[in-house]
Amino acid sequence: MRKHEFLSPALLQALGKQCPSLYHLCLTQADLRRLPYDCIPSSLKSMKLNQCEIPAVWFQRSASPETPRVLPQLQHLMIHNVSAFSDQHLLNISSQTSLRTLTLSGTYRLTDTGIQRAAPYLEDLECLVLRKCDITDAAIHFIGRHMKQLRSLEFSNTCSLTDAGLACLAALKCLETLRLESRFKLSPDAIVAVCQALPQLRNLNLDGIDFEDQTVHKIQASLPNCRF
Repeated sequence: MRKHEFLSPALLQALGKQCPSLYHLCLTQADLRRLPYDCIPSSLKSMKLNQCEIPAVWFQRSASPETPRVLPQLQHLMIHNVSAFSDQHLLNISSQTSLRTLTLSGTYRLTDTGIQRAAPYLEDLECLVLRKCDITDAAIHFIGRHMKQLRSLEFSNTCSLTDAGLACLAALKCLETLRLESRFKLSPDAIVAVCQALPQLRNLNLDGIDFEDQTVHKIQASLPNCRF
């Protein structure tokens, strides 16, 4: 069925009432521009939006202090190829929930400013994935400064990451998995230095970074406790 006809506030509200323990909701290729955000079932702990259309005010809490939070239990949010997702959307959702997992893929409107404003609200985040986002070293600085509970971090095809930005990750002492899957301009020495500063790091993925075999062996030898 055509999704913009199938989805309605009445349907989602009925879903929330008849399925009070609904944990995960995935919406794909759905037009949500006419759906109020407060009709999303409040029981959700996990939500995924894939190739959806959302309005500028989505994820925004009502100005009334008597209005309860829309998704008070939300812990896991995955946004894939939602072109309208912006800095303001990230600030809205992060300031209302205690997210543990955040995946932002193909969100071209997300910038360094969005990460800077949202980072103080993401201090409980354990997993962060940023793919095809327009961010630079400036955003990495705020990730390292505020998201100290991160256990898994991935940058894939982001705009820019240099040795200076990579050094900011040394503050993430709980980090266990680091994925740098792109053609970043990173030096082997900078990679080794930051990884050696991460006592819990066990997995390192450098897929897409063009190093010679000799350089790869050098990195491996410098990180004996890390699966490379």
